[in-house]
Amino acid sequence: MADLWSPQVALPDKVEQLLQKICKDQKQAPPRADVRQKLASLGEEAALGILREISASSIRKSLGGFILYMINKASSQRLAPVSPLCTPSSPSRPMFSPPQGNLRGSPSSSLSSNCAVSPKLAAWGELEFRKAFLILSYIGENQLEDINISADEIRSLKNLGMIDFEERVWEALGHKYIDKEDRRMGPYLHKTKTHLQRVLGDENVLAVKFAEKVAGRRIFSCDYYSMYHKIAREGIRVGSRRYFFFVFKDGGKEEKKKNPTSSPVKCYFIRMESNATIDQSEYILSRKTVYEARSVFMHAHGLSSVTSFMARFALILSKTIKLEVDLASVNIEVIEDVLCRDTDGNIVYDKDDKPRIHTDGTGFISEDLALLCPHNFYKGEQIRDENIERSSNLDELAGKLLAMMKQPESQTREPPLLIQFRLFNNGCAIKGTVLVNKKLPPRTIQVRPSMVKVWTDPKLSNIRTENSFEIVGTSNKPKRTFLSRYLIALLSYGGVPKEYFIDIVINALRDAHSVFSDKRAALKVSVCHGDMDDFSAARMILSGIPLDESFLQHRLSILMKEEQKSLGGGKLPVPECYYLMGTADPTGILESDEVCVILDNGQISGKVLVYRNPGLHFGDIHVLKATYVKALESFIGNAKYAIFFPCKGPRSLADEIAGGDFDGDMYWVSRNPQLLEYYKGSEPWTPTSLMQNVPNHNVVNKKPSDFSAEELEEELFKLFLTTRFQPSYAKSVAADSWLALMDRLLILREYCIEEKDHAKANILQLIDIYYDALDAPKKGGQKIEVPNELKAELFPHYMEREKSFTSTSILGLIYDKVKSYQSEDPSMKEIWKLPCFDVEVPDACLIKWKEHYEQYRQEMTNALKNGHDEGKNEAAEEVIKKYKEILYGAAELEESKRGMEEIFSEALVIYHITYDFANSRRSASYCSFAWRVAGPALLKYHAMKKGEKSFLCIPSVLREIFN
Repeated sequence: MADLWSPQVALPDKVEQLLQKICKDQKQAPPRADVRQKLASLGEEAALGILREISASSIRKSLGGFILYMINKASSQRLAPVSPLCTPSSPSRPMFSPPQGNLRGSPSSSLSSNCAVSPKLAAWGELEFRKAFLILSYIGENQLEDINISADEIRSLKNLGMIDFEERVWEALGHKYIDKEDRRMGPYLHKTKTHLQRVLGDENVLAVKFAEKVAGRRIFSCDYYSMYHKIAREGIRVGSRRYFFFVFKDGGKEEKKKNPTSSPVKCYFIRMESNATIDQSEYILSRKTVYEARSVFMHAHGLSSVTSFMARFALILSKTIKLEVDLASVNIEVIEDVLCRDTDGNIVYDKDDKPRIHTDGTGFISEDLALLCPHNFYKGEQIRDENIERSSNLDELAGKLLAMMKQPESQTREPPLLIQFRLFNNGCAIKGTVLVNKKLPPRTIQVRPSMVKVWTDPKLSNIRTENSFEIVGTSNKPKRTFLSRYLIALLSYGGVPKEYFIDIVINALRDAHSVFSDKRAALKVSVCHGDMDDFSAARMILSGIPLDESFLQHRLSILMKEEQKSLGGGKLPVPECYYLMGTADPTGILESDEVCVILDNGQISGKVLVYRNPGLHFGDIHVLKATYVKALESFIGNAKYAIFFPCKGPRSLADEIAGGDFDGDMYWVSRNPQLLEYYKGSEPWTPTSLMQNVPNHNVVNKKPSDFSAEELEEELFKLFLTTRFQPSYAKSVAADSWLALMDRLLILREYCIEEKDHAKANILQLIDIYYDALDAPKKGGQKIEVPNELKAELFPHYMEREKSFTSTSILGLIYDKVKSYQSEDPSMKEIWKLPCFDVEVPDACLIKWKEHYEQYRQEMTNALKNGHDEGKNEAAEEVIKKYKEILYGAAELEESKRGMEEIFSEALVIYHITYDFANSRRSASYCSFAWRVAGPALLKYHAMKKGEKSFLCIPSVLREIFN
């Protein structure tokens, strides 16, 4: 009997419990091991479905025989595969908070348009997707059929706003089935869009993060594929929708900064089928395999490796906006790249026998198309400068502002000078920048072979592709520019004295610490860090709120600490430095040591320093000659903000600067006279490695076209799992070790020649490894490792590592200087109220907003539980938006149709309730609600009481003044 029971074949808990119940109720012997194995292979949901049907029937012979009969019956009724890998069956509902989260679950039954949909699931399928998803998130491990809610109750929630919907679902379901800590004020859709989202729709794209642990145990490199391979084959079922693996992207250091506790690797699943009522209209991927779905975007199967396939396919994940133009009416031409040549006119080749290119990544666009592009665009988002009202009590500032406002505006709009883009057209994928070219005929785009990352496959001409010109960014007016630790180290090595940097730090600290008493210093800091608080501190200062006001002191304290933190990390503000997008000289006039730099007032002349992050080589800072090129004006007109590199010489100047090119790279350009006086350049970096560091046995060297559709999907998913669970740390290890060695090099005395030479030799090796690691994903996935003898064992104290030494280099001195400045936190002082707000308020209004405020605190607590910064911000904004609409009857005060007296009355009530609560908690941070919701009304009321007029100003003007 023990052999027949075979407890080694594990079943999900609910399946096991129901199986034992059937054995007990119908007096049946437990099924054999082979039957249990087949039941286990179905997944929890499918197995439960079969056992529920058996439980409601009378077993005539054996339980095992009945189970096998039902399994065979279900198998014969399945649809043809949606994925090319196998007939899709899905894991149980994934436990993750959209749009990201931790995936866990086991495979279950497949979807079928022919099978009956239960009333509850039918009602669920009528909901907006994020509402439908939230219901599944709030029922925990349970199935929709097993919870106490009717179809009519589900439908009754359909028209509620998201915040009210969440509250109702939490009260009805969430608090019964999940922990309070797992409550979320979402899900919220990303505001920025990608080509993938734009083509398929937000609800059809799931960003999935795979957990480090499954079933309470940590996943190791030896078993991650065995844990997750079913998901690759069978997809993820969300209610009556099914999603399949499609694309992933390693966000690297930037993504890690946003969410330090989570993997930077983002994996996206797309909907391939659905039985939901809301999804019954024709879908772009209807009746397509995943392989065919990929070809809707590009023909990446023609690339040289699986790693290149995914690196290029991930172009559809760039945050962009779409240029509203019919590409069928646009003439897209391929023009030749300008090749590097020696003094005899011969083409110069790299060590891998590829010709060197001067125009790598940059082409042209006609003026009419460029004019359709927005200005001030960066990483898929327009940099908006919202209008803010200001009180004119700062005479000097007001004078400058008014003078600038009186300047006549240009009657003709200039197009962006450079546009960073992604172009998807008939299966090809192109990335890079295009320079506005007034000489081109209308509706023309010219690209170069170096920009084409995926070429069209004529064999797939029968598959319609989603063609689009996607804008990533434009050449924008430079913001306030800062140095970095890497740049400070290289400048110091090149001869810039320590005193220069220390003076910058002292002046910046003096400004930061005078924010509590000096309005100009306070305004400067609040404007420079305005993105942190939507310029709320700047609004208050310019509206005449005194600097010692409790909440303003709290905000200024936060901004001051941020300023200190930045300074300690080497983020030093330096005048006359700019970050500019780079491109190639279209005139051919610039010599090999010249550049053309265009700023506010046009082209500049004289010596400049040029550098590109993340350059580590001693020669990555170039001393070049900024040259005026009259002929350039016939191409670009009066368009501004870029640096043009020459198309002469045996090697691209951009490539000499940390391997740069022109597909959107930003270059640091300095005309600061002190830096130019002190800095002495070094020989430029020359690549010495061909990525033959360590063979990567996890990467298959076959081309994607060498695989069948089924094999390719498996290899792509394996590549994702390898990237996710076996990440390469070569870049960070090399960079950290470089900084530790570079620090040592900077403090060695002149007579330590042998040690300096040894340190420099190791630094040069680390630089090559670092640059190889940067390019590895695009060049076949070669695994790069840092040899143990090059890894630092001790780190400078400013890197804040466990094993450290006290550094006396310029970076150590900067860190110590910042640390020596300590200040009291004013946010812990007693909260006081502005006298002009001390007025009588109606009791009814007081009761109303006390209830709202209690509700707000709970909603905001839930909103801030979203696992990543973007989700937290969006959720918090939704909450604030709700209460603004309650106060103003509109999204903003300016749009309100309510009487101002009524708004003022309620705004003052909000102020008093919030400040009383903050005082009870002895923390000014609780005053936030008053200013985020009622701030515009409070500032207007304050200005009215002072009897002064206010005027309009935009943040970009303030930033320009304080730069």
